[in-house]
Amino acid sequence: MTATMQTVRDIALEQPSSIRVFEQFGIDYCCGGRRPLAEACVAGSLEVDKVIAALDAAAKTPNPDVENWREKSLESLSSHIVATHHTYVKRELPRLALLAEKVVNRHGSTMAELPVIAATLAQLDEELTQHLVKEEDVLFPYVASLEQSLSLGTGKPHSCFGTVANPIAMMTREHDVAGTLMAEIHRLSGNFTTPENACPTFHAFYDGLREFEEDLHQHIHLENNILFPRAIELEASAG
Repeated sequence: MTATMQTVRDIALEQPSSIRVFEQFGIDYCCGGRRPLAEACVAGSLEVDKVIAALDAAAKTPNPDVENWREKSLESLSSHIVATHHTYVKRELPRLALLAEKVVNRHGSTMAELPVIAATLAQLDEELTQHLVKEEDVLFPYVASLEQSLSLGTGKPHSCFGTVANPIAMMTREHDVAGTLMAEIHRLSGNFTTPENACPTFHAFYDGLREFEEDLHQHIHLENNILFPRAIELEASAG
């Protein structure tokens, strides 16, 4: 199958270095990653040959820091998600909220999009804060115990939710909500473009939002495309 016919999700799974390329071109590889690359390029008004050339170049550039999480245990993957992405979200959301307040107070009267961005960010904060708790307290511990039970040959651990597919479906829906809110912030900010003569606080706010979006995409990719499908397959194999 040619690269143009592969889904964006599958390319991201097979070639982790492609994620940087997708971020560069604004191609969704997490929530909306199930469409073919050619279709994604058309939707984004992108030249598919340029995207493929960038993917080929990324594949030829060694990056020892890129992990292939499909080959790691689910416990190590979920621990990585918590330590890296959950920690980042918990640290950055309060900082971004403070920057949003300062920027709105200074520029909100002349830039109508800023109060809307701040309100959308607050909604994203509420969504993600509840979401992380459910993953850390319920889903991830169950997946780890499921993996351990299978390795020991014991029965599946007890759960209050039946099959693991149930909380995963909920988490996936919440990812879609978070992705939609982040995309709206992206749109309202004009791709995080600050006005001329913007103050350092304004730059810090939009730079922080851009970095947060990139981390959120990577975070959702690891869960939607790797952790969740593998957890469902693992439970099925346990009988």
